[in-house]
Amino acid sequence: MSKSKDLGAGGKAALAGAIGSAAVAAALLYVKQRKQREERKRFTTPSGEMPETD
Repeated sequence: MSKSKDLGAGGKAALAGAIGSAAVAAALLYVKQRKQREERKRFTTPSGEMPETD
């Protein structure tokens, strides 16, 4: 026979907390990466135009 793997109320809460924390961390990383991508795009020279040099 196999053993029952009941997590109980505390185990379920801990599991939900871990999943929630991972989701928040992933969202923060996504936002940070998106901001960096926008900043790099903002400071590039437009294609087709020669950069002005002295």
